[in-house]
Amino acid sequence: MTVGSVPTKRGAFLPFSPPTIGEEEIGEVVDTLRSSWITTGPKTKRFESDFAAYLQTPGALALSSCTAALHTALTTLGIGPGDEVITTPMTFTASVNVIEHCGARPVLVDVEPDTLNLDAGAVAAALTPRTRAILPVHYAGHPVELDALHALAAQRCAIVEDAAHALPARYRGRPIGAGGNPVAFSFYATKNLTTAEGGMLTADPEFLARARVVSLHGMSRDAWKRYDKGGSWYYEVLLPGFKYNMTDIQAALGLWQLRKLEQFQRRRREVVTQYHRAFAAEPALELPVTRPTVEHAWHLYVLRLRLEALTIDRDRFIQELTARNIGTSVHFIPIHLHPYYRDKYGFTPQSFPVAYGNYRRMLSLPLNPRLTDGDVGDVIEAVLDVVRSFRA
Repeated sequence: MTVGSVPTKRGAFLPFSPPTIGEEEIGEVVDTLRSSWITTGPKTKRFESDFAAYLQTPGALALSSCTAALHTALTTLGIGPGDEVITTPMTFTASVNVIEHCGARPVLVDVEPDTLNLDAGAVAAALTPRTRAILPVHYAGHPVELDALHALAAQRCAIVEDAAHALPARYRGRPIGAGGNPVAFSFYATKNLTTAEGGMLTADPEFLARARVVSLHGMSRDAWKRYDKGGSWYYEVLLPGFKYNMTDIQAALGLWQLRKLEQFQRRRREVVTQYHRAFAAEPALELPVTRPTVEHAWHLYVLRLRLEALTIDRDRFIQELTARNIGTSVHFIPIHLHPYYRDKYGFTPQSFPVAYGNYRRMLSLPLNPRLTDGDVGDVIEAVLDVVRSFRA
């Protein structure tokens, strides 16, 4: 780029991932606010039922976040001090924080170079008699190799899936969350389905019955069962549980978001197709992959730079896109680089070379149902303009 030149940019800044909320969701929330019940009640129960039916799973428990779902699952499994949980460094900190909250030790292992998902071979090498669970993350919406992980876990430990990115992904034709093991979903504002904040835990009914108690103060019955017509005021505390319940206000959003999910996903796939076509022939860019055994949820479109083909690094690339009014993000700063985990466990950047090497060259492009074809064209032109301007 010529010194002093100004990059071509769109007129208004394009946010990275705004929510897609319609009048139906707003109307449902207003209906809830005008009702006699705004916390956990009939709409939350309906959302749980509709969600379970959508995923063809035996049951679902609506909670305040995916973090809450993961923590509830680990606690319900009885995981605590002296136990180990194997997970990935390529995730948001919540996936690992919940292991610490239980008093257990997170055991990080490296990821696959293509999908950036947990590497089953590395998991096998990390198993010990203290391993109580494997916690895989379906990175960016691409399912992990569940068959391999279930084979490793058989008869020795549990699998708790972090599916924050994975609605409505499928593995070998089956929806993520359709099995009997615990699976945690996120409905944060940026997710494929949002309730602003919120999450869901799926599992077999017996597990969920215990998890429901854990998730609401350890009480034997919730407020709706106590205060609705015919309910009883009496309850017992069975264990020191958490305050992780979802409200009917959140569930009101979720009921309509679930109905619109297939429509949202069609648009996400259309955007991905446009990105793929535009970037496939550019040698400075590495595109995300989709293995033939999965249906990708496309929560994120993670572009990886081939830095040897450019004169700038990832951070400068993002700055150049910002100058062109394109919002981006990075998913994620690997866990072992954060001071708490680095210092407690003595990690160095090269402790997990695949995760670290990919982190240094990745950025996430806008991907949401609100994008118009014009928006997508602006993103494509901005990315290619930066590549052209800084080609090595």
